[in-house]
Amino acid sequence: MSKKAEKATLTTAMIEEQTAAFLKSGGSVEYVGKGKSGQFSSPGLKQVNQTVR
Repeated sequence: MSKKAEKATLTTAMIEEQTAAFLKSGGSVEYVGKGKSGQFSSPGLKQVNQTVR
């Protein structure tokens, strides 16, 4: 039988530890309102041209 790869389990304590380290290193967290994206939108739409061969 083959072994299944084990997935890493992320615990609350690990998340809190990583967050504390991030903030201590100078990182910051911004509040994003409900229904809004935290990503910046591009100035214009990009047209994708596909060639079919």
